Amino acid sequence: MGRGDKKTKKGKISKGSFGVSRLSRPAKKAVAKKEDAKPA
Repeated sequence: MGRGDKKTKKGKISKGSFGVSRLSRPAKKAVAKKEDAKPA
């Protein structure tokens, strides 16, 4: 387990691949939308 292992982050960096352990794009943080609740 290390640089040669495709399932680890270090292995994916050396291979230049992406997957579950190393995502191609960083995950976006969930932003809660503020809805304007205007009393009717």
